[in-house]
Amino acid sequence: MNIARQIKSDLWFIGASDRRLAQFENMMPIPRGVSYNSYILLDEKTVMLDTADNAVGAQFLENMEAVLNGRPLDYMIIQHVEPDHLALLKEVLLRYPQVKVVCSMMASRLMKQFFDLDIDSQFQIVKEGDTLCTGRHTFTFVTAQMVHWPEVIVSYESEYKILFSADAFGTFGALNGNLYADEVNFDRDWLDDARRYYYQYCRQIWRAGTSSA
Repeated sequence: MNIARQIKSDLWFIGASDRRLAQFENMMPIPRGVSYNSYILLDEKTVMLDTADNAVGAQFLENMEAVLNGRPLDYMIIQHVEPDHLALLKEVLLRYPQVKVVCSMMASRLMKQFFDLDIDSQFQIVKEGDTLCTGRHTFTFVTAQMVHWPEVIVSYESEYKILFSADAFGTFGALNGNLYADEVNFDRDWLDDARRYYYQYCRQIWRAGTSSA
C-alpha cells in the first residue's frame, strides 16, 4: 500500500510504487516494478519536489493533499521533466494554480512543449548555485546535465543536509514499505537493478554524445 511517510517533523515522502508496469520507458523490463519519488516540505512556505507518473496519479494526489492538509502549495521544484518526475504537473496546477514552478531554463522550455499550459509567469528559473529560502530551510540548486537529460538540476537542503538527487542515484524496483538504506539489503536485493539502471542511462549519454559529434 502506498502512503505518505514522514521523514522529519516537516518533511514527507509522498511518492508511490508501480508494480503493474512491464517495461520502463518501453525499453527496460522491470519485473520488480519501479517507484516514483516525490517529497513535500512544510516550512513557512510549502515546497514539493517533483511529481510522479500518471500510473500512480490517484495515490500521489491523495498523498499530496493529505500532507498539505489545507495549506497552499507555494513552490514546486521540478528537477527533471521525464514523465516519472513531471507527468502530474497539470493536475497539481489545477489544484494549486498560484504555485511557483522552480526549474532550469531548459526545463521550462521543455515543459511548454510537453504541456498545453500558459504558465510563463509562474516559472522561477534557477541556475547553478542559486538558492531558495522557505523559512527555516534553504535549497541550493546544482545543475546536473545528462543525469540523464540536459535540463536536470538537483537540490541540496542545508538544514537537514539532504540532497534531492533527481535520477542521479536511481534504481529499478518498487518499494515495500522501506525508504532508508538501512532498511534493505542493497547488495542482495538492489545492486543488480541499480547496475541495469546505470547501464541504460550511460548508454543514452553515449548515444547523445555520438549523435551530436
